[in-house]
Amino acid sequence: MRARKVHRSRLPDLGSWDWADRSRRPYVEGETAWIPVKDGYPAGTALPERQPYGGRRYQRLGDTILLHGPRPASDELDRILAWARPVAVIWVKGMAGPERIPETEVLYGSPGEVVLREHGCSFVLDPRLVMYARGNLKERGRMADAIARSGREERVADMFAGIGYFTVPMAVQGASVHAMEINPVAFGYLARNVEGNRVEDRVIATPGNCRDLLSGSYTRVVMGHFDAIAYLPDALAHARAGTVIHLHSLGAVEDRIMAAASEAGFQARVTTRRVKKYAPNTWHMVQDVVLS
Repeated sequence: MRARKVHRSRLPDLGSWDWADRSRRPYVEGETAWIPVKDGYPAGTALPERQPYGGRRYQRLGDTILLHGPRPASDELDRILAWARPVAVIWVKGMAGPERIPETEVLYGSPGEVVLREHGCSFVLDPRLVMYARGNLKERGRMADAIARSGREERVADMFAGIGYFTVPMAVQGASVHAMEINPVAFGYLARNVEGNRVEDRVIATPGNCRDLLSGSYTRVVMGHFDAIAYLPDALAHARAGTVIHLHSLGAVEDRIMAAASEAGFQARVTTRRVKKYAPNTWHMVQDVVLS
């Protein structure tokens, strides 16, 4: 592998380097990173090609590795450390309560805050303290695309905003977003990420229970929580003809959506999408609901 040697602190600049081959992963050891170089650009060194990794699946957030599912065996952890060379490895046991607080155990290293880039936006978070769902990546991009294509001024309610995964990309595309988050730690990161992406003029972020914070009417409502169906009557009270609701759930809940919309005086057209498999025979779904 043709590569250039840089300090690992410069990895966040990777997207701005024309010479960097971003189809290949940098090799990091200690404070040094070797960045793959595109053909036609000079390289400082050549590293031997590594064999493909065939071990347990993991999730990389910056210099930190997240593991889900059963607690990893020691040999699984050793293979990950040898291959990925992370600063830290965190086992995510699950999520607790409506605030979606991670239950974690540090298996290696000294984790802290990480910086992610998604769809041209930057996010700061500590994965020990707030949830990160890699499987929703395409869905987050789809929401940004929906705003870019809508052709109308959008006032969006992000009812379970977290650290701003949906809020920030939609605001970058021009939407005015009312972002609500009940978890005070996640809300702190939401405020930082809104400021860090320079969309303060398009985002109103409020802490607390979204049921108590909805105000006025919205052209679009994002309900990114598995218990969202229980909050649908609250969302419908702040909708109008033409409002689009994106309601997340475990399994399809189209019948319940239709019933709630009818009770609120709307007709609803529902399109259901699979986001990712959550458990055996259980899918994370999104229902796109257009009201009339």
